[in-house]
Amino acid sequence: MGASDNNNHFLQVVFNNFDVLALPLVTLAYPLYASIKAIETKSTADDQQWLTYWILYSILTLFELTFAKVLELCWLVLPHFNGAAVVYKNYIRPFYMNPQIPIPQGSQIWYFPQKKSLFSGSDDVLSAAERYMEEHGTEAFERLITKNDRQARTRRTGNYMIFDDDYRY
Repeated sequence: MGASDNNNHFLQVVFNNFDVLALPLVTLAYPLYASIKAIETKSTADDQQWLTYWILYSILTLFELTFAKVLELCWLVLPHFNGAAVVYKNYIRPFYMNPQIPIPQGSQIWYFPQKKSLFSGSDDVLSAAERYMEEHGTEAFERLITKNDRQARTRRTGNYMIFDDDYRY
């Protein structure tokens, strides 16, 4: 890997994580600079501005440190927010439905493909699903799964007139 590749990789990492890198600059570095500048001026207006900022920043930080885990759990647990379904739909399901999706470097999600045995036939369920997705695409496969899931739920209820169109992942 050459120096140019390393520079491109570094710039890509910076670009992909710009929000993470910019947040400390906006919330800490600039206010620190402005606070030092305010101390060196004779005006009390800028002193009040930056003292107020640091008080509010401290309160928000204390609140976040104290209640962050509770808020995260509430977001995941309470049906009003539907957080668990959002996490499942956007992060878990795509990897489950199509494990060949390239996983971003440094990700903690690992996929270990199953080794093909000499005796495994081409008619096992996983191979059939992979062939179907190659021929029709992952969206068609997801629609097929959703349709079969809906039919299974209808059979379980014993009432073939119930259709749950509000079913969400």
